Amino acid sequence: MSSTESTGGGQGGSGGGLDVMDRELEKLLEDELNEPGDHERFSHYVPKDKIIESAVTGKPVRALCGKKWVPTRDPEKFPICPDCKRIYEQLKN
Repeated sequence: MSSTESTGGGQGGSGGGLDVMDRELEKLLEDELNEPGDHERFSHYVPKDKIIESAVTGKPVRALCGKKWVPTRDPEKFPICPDCKRIYEQLKN
């Protein structure tokens, strides 16, 4: 047995290598508490599919600026987070 077979790192293998690390990282992120702070004062940039997922599952979302929370308020009523806006502009260019 080669070393890639024993670690699950071979191509086409299911459930090994990066897949396991991705699942473990996602679990750690889900287990974090919602962060206190400015999510109540600003609208943040979050991928639309993540907002929909959060609405269905109640899972927190993570904004471009790193803020993690469960969205519950109308983003139109708040100014845009300056950090999210800066990061978004950098990504566009």
